Amino acid sequence: MKVFRLIVLIVHLGILLLLLGMLLNAYVPPKVFPWFNLLSLGFPVLMVGYVLLTFFWIFSWKKRAFVFMLLGLIFINPVKRWVNIRSDKKEAADLKIVSLNAKGGVFGVKNVKEYIDGLDADIVLLQEHGGKEYQFKNLKNGKSDAIVAIFSKHEIIDQKELIKSDYETNNAYACQTDVELKGKKYRFINIYLQPFKFEKSMVKLNGDSEQDEQKLKDIVKRLIPTFQMHQEQVQIIRKAIDDSPYPVFLIGDFNSVPNSYEYYHLGKDLNDAFMEVGNGSATSFHDYKFPLRIDYIFASKSIQPISYKVDRSVKISDHYPVIATFSLKD
Repeated sequence: MKVFRLIVLIVHLGILLLLLGMLLNAYVPPKVFPWFNLLSLGFPVLMVGYVLLTFFWIFSWKKRAFVFMLLGLIFINPVKRWVNIRSDKKEAADLKIVSLNAKGGVFGVKNVKEYIDGLDADIVLLQEHGGKEYQFKNLKNGKSDAIVAIFSKHEIIDQKELIKSDYETNNAYACQTDVELKGKKYRFINIYLQPFKFEKSMVKLNGDSEQDEQKLKDIVKRLIPTFQMHQEQVQIIRKAIDDSPYPVFLIGDFNSVPNSYEYYHLGKDLNDAFMEVGNGSATSFHDYKFPLRIDYIFASKSIQPISYKVDRSVKISDHYPVIATFSLKD
């Protein structure tokens, strides 16, 4: 039994070190050491393993259980970026925002249109809309690329491309749009970071050790260069946020999970609306049987979030729509 407990202790300490390594994404960029960013993808599995082993020590009546419990408090915020519990705010909202990766409309452009029209949103931001001609009720169409588009009930003052796709090596896109709301200007930055371009067959393991090992190697070979491309894209977007003379909404498909380099650096000095007012799971990509939160709505700290919802009642894309409301009162 002592040998078994020693093995469990070593495994537990190993998971703890991996989780601590993941936190270094806040400081270490992918071009310096990309492996920390890989850990962010495995965070749900690592955290579940950590909690289960902590319960093992509790039920074994070992004092080290308290040590692991105290160390586990370090990961409260990382967990809340995936799963959160918040009571509903009673304040009235005066701005509704919807973000959706539309998957090129392959689930039906009409379905997307009917869904958005039924929400009566103030601002709608699409990613991967495929250049489809969306015409939403009561919404004006801003300038759009085949990758991102913005629609607004309110006056669009100005727009500017931040990152432009060449549709070959670079499939990322980012655009900033200044909108006047209640007599005040706000900057909406709609982003779609470089995708990993995985297909299900590429990530599904089939039990053949040699094939599965090769698949894992191929996955890593695809992940690392994409992380490094993200670093360059994050720097461009970060500058636009820092230079903005107006309060900022940062919205879109980051193609990155919470606790990643991208999450920490794009969200710096902004509020993650899900962490502030979200309930339950924030998983927004449902095509794989693994929790993946890659769609976000961030806002300047001067903007008060009221509600946040990942709408799992519809499947109009391989992403669920993300809906958030805000109060713009000073």
